[in-house]
Amino acid sequence: MTRYPMHGVGFIDARPPAAAPPSHLPPRLCSRRQRAVGYALIEVLVTLVIMLFGLLGLAGVSARANMTELESYQRVQALLLVQDFTDRINANRVVAACYSNGATGVQVGTGYVGTPACTTAIVAGSNLQQQTQAVADVTAWNGMLQGNAEVNSGSKIGAMIGAVGCVKQLDVTNNIYLITVSWQGLASTVAPTDATGNPCGTGLYSDEKLHRVVTSTVRIGKLT
Repeated sequence: MTRYPMHGVGFIDARPPAAAPPSHLPPRLCSRRQRAVGYALIEVLVTLVIMLFGLLGLAGVSARANMTELESYQRVQALLLVQDFTDRINANRVVAACYSNGATGVQVGTGYVGTPACTTAIVAGSNLQQQTQAVADVTAWNGMLQGNAEVNSGSKIGAMIGAVGCVKQLDVTNNIYLITVSWQGLASTVAPTDATGNPCGTGLYSDEKLHRVVTSTVRIGKLT
């Protein structure tokens, strides 16, 4: 090391500057390591995207399964209600016309606020007990269609969505009646039809393709 005296200053160090310390890894190895980290991040992102699509698909399948289950449940309820009213008419066949209010027809359930009636003007020769039973049957059926079977927090939830029941007299001579239960489904299908050309519940729902019906044609025999 050589030092040179300087006037009024002292000595100046004439050593060359120290060289930079060598890197721990060669440049080529550093570049490979950076690329490997980049590839790993891309793989993680791709995996997350695939998992996201899988979860969305699973949620869609679950929602579809729940909807199908509710559709089936509502149809079973409707079939039970049709069978219930068929049994009621058969059990009180003398005044069967009261159940349809003669040729006028009866529609009860959602939105119905009237009072069923059965008089000798509808069925000649009927007695008070038969008339009272017919009124009680229609009233009970109306309650079931309105969901009275199950109440939760004041809401009647014991029936299908928008449940309506109709009874029509198709043939007065042969005592043939059409019993129909109508409700609103969850998925669009095909607008229903029936023997009268005007299915029970027509116009009550936002879309006729959501309209569901089940029917039963009953012929009341005359026992002698």
